[in-house]
Amino acid sequence: MASTGGAGGKGGSGSKSAKSGNGGKGGSGSKGAKGGSGGKDGAAKRGAEPEAAQRTAEPEAAVQPEAAVQAATKRLPKKLYENELYRLQADLMKVQEWVRSERARIVVIFEGRDAAGKGGTIQRVAQYLNPRVVQIVALPAPTEREQAQWYFQRYVDHLPTAGQVVLFDRSWYNRAGVEHVMGFCTKEEYHRFLHQCPIFERLLVEDGILLRKYWFSVSDDEQERRFQARLSDPMRRWKLSPMDLQSISRWEDYSRAKDEMFVHTDIPEAPWYVVESEDKRRARINMMSHLLSTLPYHDVQLAPIQLPPRPPSQGYVRAPREMQTYVPDHAATLT
Repeated sequence: MASTGGAGGKGGSGSKSAKSGNGGKGGSGSKGAKGGSGGKDGAAKRGAEPEAAQRTAEPEAAVQPEAAVQAATKRLPKKLYENELYRLQADLMKVQEWVRSERARIVVIFEGRDAAGKGGTIQRVAQYLNPRVVQIVALPAPTEREQAQWYFQRYVDHLPTAGQVVLFDRSWYNRAGVEHVMGFCTKEEYHRFLHQCPIFERLLVEDGILLRKYWFSVSDDEQERRFQARLSDPMRRWKLSPMDLQSISRWEDYSRAKDEMFVHTDIPEAPWYVVESEDKRRARINMMSHLLSTLPYHDVQLAPIQLPPRPPSQGYVRAPREMQTYVPDHAATLT
């Protein structure tokens, strides 16, 4: 039953990867092959269906050759992972300074199956970055007022200004996934989203925003294993919501929804990139490395900083310690 290594997020198979993105070190974007994560071998033969649908509707397990699946699921050694992670995080620091210097605007969307590793990847991306420059946006359920607005309106409020990066931990694609599958939106609202979303994203790109979209893929067996781990870990129990449990019983519904979403929104200006996430370490490294490869950043020469000499005392006397309330020394009680 397991679709090991497939593109299965809240949907199933790998998508077509559009031929070009909206940025990249080499020029105008990435060079994704037509087959996306699965390549031409992953295209489903569906007769009269549109070519885009043929490239996205194949069952998850058939997306990659067996050797590629095994490579994607093999656990990356910890030391190798930590060394490469630190190197990539150092490069992300260069991106941050480039963003500030060039007043660039970057939006990175993290989508995928529940428990696919989105949150952990976002934490590693932002770990050493300035939160005033790089902001994480994870919106709650819309309020009654927001439900009465244009659907994209509450997301527009969180788009970056010049010199900022925004990481969306889930995004406007909720409408194509959980809202559609769980019946939280009408059919008319769903189809309007599929029509408007490519237009909306083209407008963002046309205005100069560097938009990157990542879909984190995990098999049903690995997802269930992670859910079980959360159940037994009180520190991670909060990550398991009733909606997560629905993702088990509605696995194929989410697969179909994801396939349909890719057909409509995997566009040349803003292609989807699928991240195989059976091994979280590999997923983090692969995603960060790819993101860096698509950004036209360069080293920014920072002005040298020198600490000034401390001036001589001018007679200040510190107030008695008894006049202030100190935190108890809990550390002293440890043995």
